[in-house]
Amino acid sequence: MTRIIAGELGGRRLAVPPKGTRPTTDRVREALFSRLDHADALRGTRVLDIFAGSGALGIEALSRGAVSAVFVEASTAAARVLQQNLRDLGLATRAQVAREKALPYLARAAGEFDLVLIDPPYDLPAAEVDAVLAALPPLLAPDALVVLEGSTRAVVPTWPATLDAYDVKDYGETRLHYADVRPEQPGSVEP
Repeated sequence: MTRIIAGELGGRRLAVPPKGTRPTTDRVREALFSRLDHADALRGTRVLDIFAGSGALGIEALSRGAVSAVFVEASTAAARVLQQNLRDLGLATRAQVAREKALPYLARAAGEFDLVLIDPPYDLPAAEVDAVLAALPPLLAPDALVVLEGSTRAVVPTWPATLDAYDVKDYGETRLHYADVRPEQPGSVEP
């Protein structure tokens, strides 16, 4: 079991899929969400949680003030656990679960997200991670924040030109990459 660290649901437990996922540790989630709270990057946000697993990251965001979340998870078993977590916590009306792979979802998705949390399997090829990052810009609000979790041994991701990767933090074997939408340059013209 995994627990929600803080917010309106702090201390509540989440079920995790029996296999096939690697839940983000409490230590890493605490560091990530403390930083997001400090930056006031959660209250009122629309969250996209890609490779959601049990939903721990997106649910933590909802617990701390996000207004809505979309969870993208390809595994049927993990999506079932995630949907049950949302029902058990009373979050079903603020959340949507897309049971599909990340790239097809991103290709058809509409709307804008303020916070994108990406926690791919550590063995996912770097080219697939880069493709997910490249597909994000049309879905990002002008002041959106993107957080990518990965292994400290992974290849540095290739960020699209519209995102500014501004920080990296390591926690044991886990690395968090932070990026935000690059401001438009004065005089730039929309295509």
